[in-house]
Amino acid sequence: MKQPDQIVSALAALAQQHRLAVFRMLVEAGPDGLAAGVIATRLDLAPSSLSFHLAQLERAGLVSTVRAGRSILYSADFAAMTALVSYLTENCCGGSTCETPATPVPPERNAA
Repeated sequence: MKQPDQIVSALAALAQQHRLAVFRMLVEAGPDGLAAGVIATRLDLAPSSLSFHLAQLERAGLVSTVRAGRSILYSADFAAMTALVSYLTENCCGGSTCETPATPVPPERNAA
């Protein structure tokens, strides 16, 4: 995933709330992955909507599938994820050590 068009495709796929949630769930599930029905139930997504999002993630190279009997299991492509993070951080801090303390992200505030 070193080609710029692949990086842009992966970032674009993750730049959507439901796809990001699906991908994070698959990362948590590990290499065994999850069936689409499980993902849909946990995220309260309609099956047709989930299929669309899974297809986008698969097209971007972030998700792989394997048939298990009559089910299809979806799992995060950990090599692609690692390559994406590596690409984003390969020249971090101009080659110097980047040891800064983690800054907590403030909670989202309601606009109302």
